[in-house]
Amino acid sequence: MGEVVEVNGPIVTIREAGIRNGDQVTIGELGLVGEVIHIRHADALVQVYESTESLRPGEQVHGLGHPLSVELGPGLLGQIFDGVQRPLDEIMRQSGEHIGRGLELSALDRTRSWHYVPEEDLVVGARLHGGEVLGRVRETGVIEHRVLAPPECRGEIIEHAPEGDYTIDEIVARVRSEAGSVEDLRMYHRWPVREPRPYRARSSGNQPLITGQRILDTFFPLLKGGKAAVPGPFGAGKTIVQQQIARWSNADIVLYVGCGERGNELVEILQTFPELIDPYSGRSLMERTFLVANTSNMPVVAREASIYVGVTMAEYYRDQGYDVVMVADSTSRWAEALREVAGRLGQMPVEEGYPAYLASRLAAFYERAGTVDTLAGGSGSVSLIGAVSPPGGDFSEPVTSHTKEIIRTFWALSKPLADARHYPAVSWLDSFTDYAERAGRWWTREVSPDWPLRRQQALTLLTDADELERIVNLVGPEALSSAQRWVLESAGLVKEAVLQQSALDEIDSFCSPHKQFKLLDLVLRFHRGGADLIDLGVPVEQLTELPFGGELARLKSSVPNDDLAPLDDYWKHIDNAFDRLRVEYSGGSAKP
Repeated sequence: MGEVVEVNGPIVTIREAGIRNGDQVTIGELGLVGEVIHIRHADALVQVYESTESLRPGEQVHGLGHPLSVELGPGLLGQIFDGVQRPLDEIMRQSGEHIGRGLELSALDRTRSWHYVPEEDLVVGARLHGGEVLGRVRETGVIEHRVLAPPECRGEIIEHAPEGDYTIDEIVARVRSEAGSVEDLRMYHRWPVREPRPYRARSSGNQPLITGQRILDTFFPLLKGGKAAVPGPFGAGKTIVQQQIARWSNADIVLYVGCGERGNELVEILQTFPELIDPYSGRSLMERTFLVANTSNMPVVAREASIYVGVTMAEYYRDQGYDVVMVADSTSRWAEALREVAGRLGQMPVEEGYPAYLASRLAAFYERAGTVDTLAGGSGSVSLIGAVSPPGGDFSEPVTSHTKEIIRTFWALSKPLADARHYPAVSWLDSFTDYAERAGRWWTREVSPDWPLRRQQALTLLTDADELERIVNLVGPEALSSAQRWVLESAGLVKEAVLQQSALDEIDSFCSPHKQFKLLDLVLRFHRGGADLIDLGVPVEQLTELPFGGELARLKSSVPNDDLAPLDDYWKHIDNAFDRLRVEYSGGSAKP
């Protein structure tokens, strides 16, 4: 037990008595929750996850004997938590629309029963290893929850509950360790959020994370277990991009962490997600989704903790053998929380006031992504996608620049594209991916052997067009040859027919990999066919007067993912028109 000595915003100095660094504590009559972050002689510094208004020196502090931890067990999916894993629905019932201080709530429902099916080979006398699957419960209609033994648990099973209905507080197994002590196992366990969960080994993932967004999947792919960033200024569409990823990605589990963003954006997410239908199962999207909501008006220290709370829960489902996507919106707000706390601690500021350890904290967070061989013997992954909100769209600011050095896929959003109503406003010039070669093996095998070539041809076309646009801006279009003008026309068609995609269009909101390739291939064939005709002397004006450009741009919204035959038929239509021009200008016959 200790007592409060000084209050400095969310930082409280206490006269500690046996409290260890990293321990959770409760402070004062309200029982405010905090975490010890520094011990100096007889004093300890505590960062408090709630408002410290009305807290005064002399109030009592009680150590809980464990670091900031989360409860991991059945019942997480479909829930909405605050930054320290308190369910918002229960908070609403107890304190109304405003979060009361000192609320002590369990993340998991203690009254709900789950139908537990034990693993057949884990009988009395069997050896149990940490992280092994004890049994299974049906958590939702689409996800089977694999109840895991705590990672540090090892020993001989001396009792295992039969199949039946149990609450998470009931004992389902007892294990005798090598030292002779007996440990009671339940369907849940706790894990400290700042400590990565263990695994057997990292493995090299080669499966792309399919988001259904053409510019992401085809041009800048991300692998399952990869790490990506979505930087962009205000109004560039970061939240929509992340919502599309959360809705359409082919991951098993989706976790959305709203870290310090505006309340109205999170309210929209909280209202729309429960109404969405999972395109893969036809059931509610919330059956494989859960959310951590920590808005900008919530305590700043809880914002810093929310990232770790989220990634720990993501690792838990990874350890069950699932592919998990965690979307963090945004890491800039998280970094601002670091900056504010560091300032109150009197730490030396460096770039733009951020603490010197900003880069290492970012790296440690993103390092928790990856595909792993689990302790249970399977394989699972956590893909981390962090939004970055650089002030004024300046990608050279510290959070963006450090993130860029850490991640492997960079989806840079452009304000000029967003202002031009080009969505998603991902810049094909500023974005990059290091996963293209590994993702290309999947695309080559599952979609088309021509995928790497077509992707490279499209990127080259867009880069060439950007150079030509600079010339046009300087001296006008008259300085360009017919072939160069055709490059500009074709690049514009790639942007309109392939890169632009409407999140609100029933057909175009999601584009399957096969449709993505077919659309790109069709546009590039149109470009090559037109280039060949220009070589024969066909005026570029005659090509641009053909109706195909606008019709090609509309195919993405008219051709469904499960019937791509109209795309092949449309190419025949184009090819016939090109043949007539070829005969007219070559003085010979159409191509064989």
